[in-house]
Amino acid sequence: MLIAHHGGGGIGALSEPRATFGPLADLFRVIVFDARGCGLSEAVPPYSHAQWAADVDALREWAGVEQIVVAGGSYGGFIAMEYAIAFPERVRAMILRDTSADRTNLDIAKDNARSQTRVELNWENFDRYWSGNIRDDADLKACWAELIPLYDFEYDPVASAARVDAGIYRHESHNWCFQHNVPIYDLKPRLGTITCPTLVTVGRADWVTPVSSSETIARLIPHAELVVFEKSGHSPQYEEADLFQQTMREFLGRVMK
Repeated sequence: MLIAHHGGGGIGALSEPRATFGPLADLFRVIVFDARGCGLSEAVPPYSHAQWAADVDALREWAGVEQIVVAGGSYGGFIAMEYAIAFPERVRAMILRDTSADRTNLDIAKDNARSQTRVELNWENFDRYWSGNIRDDADLKACWAELIPLYDFEYDPVASAARVDAGIYRHESHNWCFQHNVPIYDLKPRLGTITCPTLVTVGRADWVTPVSSSETIARLIPHAELVVFEKSGHSPQYEEADLFQQTMREFLGRVMK
């Protein structure tokens, strides 16, 4: 069985991991879900990493299996790693996509945002977004709409606008992530305890969780493989979809024998 945690914190929902990992349903039972406080799930705090990891294990227990493949992209990668550290005996393998082991990626992201020429940013909104000072759900959507042009290898304004409109926005969990979780987030000292085979993937042009963040993860997890997608930004699962699916299947074929 594979359980995938969506990214995005308060802007995330199950639609992305369903599209990414659903094609593996011929190999696994695949479970995707809206994390508490996200998507259509109830607003039942805390929205801490420890609680979200515990929720993953509750799903595993509900499904009646002893071990899972755990997966997550972006913020979901935070939770996948937290799960593998907290519940090592429950993880058969792990798949990570465009994520980070600590908060230093945000410093790099701000530098990348300042040096890019794709769009003009409202820096007050930028800082409010990344510090968790969003006023309401409509404000979260508006701030996300300003940032989304930075995420793709090639910017398509029509496609980006459609993704913004299709989103579900939960500012309470977003604010919790960046006020409470991210300031103390640092898994680097514990990544060496992860014993499961791990696939680490990242887009070459990812501005927010750059290649260096994935290199750190792959260096610190003993059985990690790093794959960089050369024509992708933050979402190689969409931008190089066929290659991404092939990469996952080849990895899983090796480690699940």
